[in-house]
Parts: sequence; C-alpha cells; structure tokens
Amino acid sequence: MQDTLTEIYAQRLATLIRCETISTQNQTDKRKFYVFHDLLRQMFPKLFEICHFEDFNGSFLLRWEGSSSQDPILLMNHHDVVEAQGQWKYPPFSGTIAEGKLWGRGTLDTKGGLWAMLQAGEELASAGFVPARDIYFVSACTEETDGSGADIISATLQSRGIPFSMVLDEGGMILDEPVSGANGTFAMIGLGEKGCADLKFIARSAGGHASTPGKNTPLVRLGKFMAEAEKANLFQADMHPAICEMFRRLSTKMNQPLKFFLGHPELFKPLLLKVIPLVSATAGALLKTTLAFTMSQGSEGTNVLPQEAWVIGNMRYSHHQGGKNSIEAVRKLAAKYDIETVVLDPGFESSVTDYHSDGFQLLERAIAAVFPGVVATPYLMTGASDSRYMERLCKTCLRIAPIHITQAQMDSIHGIDENIDLSALVPAVNFYKYIISEA
Repeated sequence: MQDTLTEIYAQRLATLIRCETISTQNQTDKRKFYVFHDLLRQMFPKLFEICHFEDFNGSFLLRWEGSSSQDPILLMNHHDVVEAQGQWKYPPFSGTIAEGKLWGRGTLDTKGGLWAMLQAGEELASAGFVPARDIYFVSACTEETDGSGADIISATLQSRGIPFSMVLDEGGMILDEPVSGANGTFAMIGLGEKGCADLKFIARSAGGHASTPGKNTPLVRLGKFMAEAEKANLFQADMHPAICEMFRRLSTKMNQPLKFFLGHPELFKPLLLKVIPLVSATAGALLKTTLAFTMSQGSEGTNVLPQEAWVIGNMRYSHHQGGKNSIEAVRKLAAKYDIETVVLDPGFESSVTDYHSDGFQLLERAIAAVFPGVVATPYLMTGASDSRYMERLCKTCLRIAPIHITQAQMDSIHGIDENIDLSALVPAVNFYKYIISEA
C-alpha cells in the first residue's frame, strides 16, 4: 500500500515539475504562472473548492476557514524556480522518475514542499476535516527574484489586521550529519535568516591606452580590495543563542571531546569562534557577516584602461552586527583603495523566533511523530526566503522543508540534477497533515 501511494505521489509531483515556472528579474508576462494555478486547481479540486482564492499578479493566497478565525497559521512554499542550465542527467522539466528518485528543477526548491502541503490539505478536506483555526496557504512566483509577491501578500494581510500564531515556510531540511562529527539525523528548523544586501564597489580613473598603464588602475585597486576583504577579519564573530542551542542539540549525537565542547557552547565560545570556521565553512557562516563578490565589469576594449570599473558584492549580514554596521565595515576598507561603495539593496532585517515558542514545539512534535529518532534542531539560515516579509504578521516565523535529503541533493539546489527521493514524499505529506490537524 505504501509503495502504491508513493507511486501516486511521485506522478502528481512530476506533473508540477513538468510545468516550467522559471522566474526572471523584471518579468511582466505571468501567463506561465496562471497555467500553473490552473494545474493546481485540477490536482487539488476539493481544497480549491472550500478555500477562498486570491491572486496577486501570479502569486496566490488560499484561506481555509476553520472552526475559529482566531490565531490562524500560514503555510508557505513558492512555485517559481531558477533557470536550469548545464548538462542534466535527465531533462530538468521532464519530471523523470528513475533510480528511486524524481528528477527536475523545483523538486526540492520548492514545488516539492508546495505539493506536499497542498496534498495534505486536499486529503484532509476530502475526508471532511475542518481545522480548529483558519489555515492560510501562500505561494509566490517571485521568491527567486525580488520577493514582491510575498511582500504584497503580507502587506495586504497586515492591512486586514490578522494576528497569525505561526508562519511556516521553506528553510532547513532533514539531514544526516549536518556538521562533521554529529552522527545522527537532524531536522534543521530555521528561526531567522541573515540579512541580504547587494553592494556595488566602483573604482575610477582618467582611463587611457593599455600600452602605457599607470599604477593602481581601477581593476588593480578592486583586485587589492577584494583580496584584503577576503583575508581580513572585517566582521565580528559571535554566537547567537539560537546557534548555541543548535550546537547543544548536535552534540547529543557526537563523541568526546566534541560532545563536551559543543555541549557547552557559551563556556567555550572564544575557542569555538576560532575553530568552527576552520572545520566547516557552512557553520562558520552562521557566526558572522559574509561578503561574496559575484559580478564585475571593466572597459569594453582589450587595449583600453577603464575610466570606471566595478564589482558587485553580495553581503549576508549577521544578527549581532546588522546591516548598517556590516556595510560600514566594508565601506571603510573600500575607501582605503579609493573605491566608492554604493548600496544597491540594503536588505531586510530578520528577527529570530524563540525556540521555546508554541510554534517551535509544534514542529518538534511533528518531527517526532513523522520522523522517529530525528532531532529537531534550531538554526539561523544563511539564505533568504519569502518568510521574512511575514514577520509583519507574526513573531513566530519558522523555516523547514520536511524532506530528508543527502548532501549531494543539497548541492543540486540551484545547480544541476536537482532531485528528491521517492521515499521522502509520504513523510512530507504526513508532516503537513500533522501541522494542519494539531495546530
């Protein structure tokens, strides 16, 4: 019976994967997203029949009326995906089922999660279930670009004065050994996310012919600046209480001496702040602001010195240093090389949900019920999600996709050969059923 259900689920999710929903910056033609909406109506007829549907230029909101309108919960997953370039094992929008997996762009990020939460709602609604409180489903078509869909939906809900008790969006996943030495399986629940700012660093000169170059031309200054920014300790390292709790829970599956050190993170903070970035770049990114250089431009001629050259830096700023102080730290270094710093996007400051909250405890119970033996673990996301806009509505914004994945699958997100194990489908639906039923 379980195998039959898995096969049915795989075919249903494959249908969504085959509907290409790539989003791009400044996209005005939203027809592909409305085709996707129609597909959802066909696949989840009972849910769309009982829910109130609102369209927001390709993003949408569903409201499932419960026994009470007090303290509703909001479940989110976006339906846009990034481009699928490169040589894939199976075509990225074929929805191929092979090797015990479903392959395609969006299987993990995040049509898989969207399908699971709507499938859970459809099955419960078809069985006559009525939730104790209103359930809202949100899915944006702009998460991978400018976030405008979630932004306008949250602003609309805010104007209606609806006090949500919990928001649940994509985020961490269920991982084996997320940090080296943690010999167990952990459900990584995001309590918040680092802010994301885009900065442009501009170096100027009088230009000239490349046959007679002077010293410290724009590209050279930018190169020196980037090299020092990577090497220098520009940003303050610290451990947020949520990260301390993460280390404590990870330590329960570790051997000595790691078990002792990570089990008492406040006591050994100075040592851990130095050692952790050396052991894991991923864990190190949780401790401080990071800056990655992603784009650049110089002159348009191979024999021309640029009058202006620039690089773009993508900054993910920590909660303890914040955006303003992080930007100021790198601005001072840029000025040392006569480089102007322009803030293209200051980002969105995210708060941190309390891991003692009712919402977090609900997720802990859901993890224990659906994934026995898995340790629910708080952490802070280094990436951004649409849930940051929902902090206008609720103090309890949590972030997890209830999908057990491997490191290779993690690496496939926004890469090539994105895929999901078929064995992950039934538990994902059961997780959302638990949340809807027990909220």
